[in-house]
Amino acid sequence: MLSDAPVTVDRGRYQDTVTPWEEPAWRTEAVGWIEARLAAHGLRPTGPWRVRLRPWSVLLRLGVQGGDAVWFKANPPGSAFEGALTAVLARWVPGHVLQPLAVDTGRGWSLLPDGGPLFRDVLARETVTPDAWEELLRQYAAVQHALTPRASEIARLGVPAVPADALPGVLDRLDETPLPPRDRAALRELRPRLPDWCAELAALGVPDSLDHADLHDGQLFRPAPGRFTFFDWGDAVVAHPFSSLAVPARRAAEHYGTRVLPRLRDAYLEPWTGAGHTPAQLRRAVSLAWRLSALNRAAAYGRLFPTASGAAGAATAAAGARCLLELLDEPPV
Repeated sequence: MLSDAPVTVDRGRYQDTVTPWEEPAWRTEAVGWIEARLAAHGLRPTGPWRVRLRPWSVLLRLGVQGGDAVWFKANPPGSAFEGALTAVLARWVPGHVLQPLAVDTGRGWSLLPDGGPLFRDVLARETVTPDAWEELLRQYAAVQHALTPRASEIARLGVPAVPADALPGVLDRLDETPLPPRDRAALRELRPRLPDWCAELAALGVPDSLDHADLHDGQLFRPAPGRFTFFDWGDAVVAHPFSSLAVPARRAAEHYGTRVLPRLRDAYLEPWTGAGHTPAQLRRAVSLAWRLSALNRAAAYGRLFPTASGAAGAATAAAGARCLLELLDEPPV
């Protein structure tokens, strides 16, 4: 029985956080669901559980006999759409995302296969050139481009829609985010300029699509050279697609310096060329969306379990505040 397996629990920096895992009834129900779904696929769990608890998710890694590990994930209400979103993405853009073994949309649960090595782990053990980052951005941008006609369907799954004209309101809702007085004053001084930036971005005519909102090297699998699988969609929004570029481009710049940013930007923009937009217009849209993406990411930090402790809430609020400060910086591309 799965429930008899030894358990290793990782709470990271959130030692006092409270998740549904602490509730015996919830845990029993989740384990029963996992066992039934594994059995439906002819899989038998083996070995210890590895449980990762965070204010925004419960993640359980299980070994299975004769195969790779599988992963159970439970999302809080604010990101309960993730399982359903992953399931439709597996149909709409197959090969670019994980194909869930099972999803319970009502409870925000999903059971996923192993996706291979994380890109972060590949970077740690191999020499990886900027060409790999270009390719991952091409593939991700192709996914976004293909999903543009699906934007309204994605929003109906519960993925928050944040069109450009809504972004000033996002900053207003986050006005009490903990910030030093000087930074808060600078953001408030910037606030009157937001409507003009948002209007200009909307006028450039690139339609909204799915924005992962946190596409760093730990949210990517690289199962083979030149292949990438995108996962962990709990921070996603329906928004201007170019908002996605800032996070992976910054990570690449940490490895190679800012000189790589123009080539990464141009690789990312390839799916949108030849559709009536000039290169100058697309580059301007990237510059605007790069800066405004800070609002999408800051808002997503509030998607926590209702039982998350005050300390966890404070830590995630502080992370959201750090995102907001990116509004004050000129984009480097």
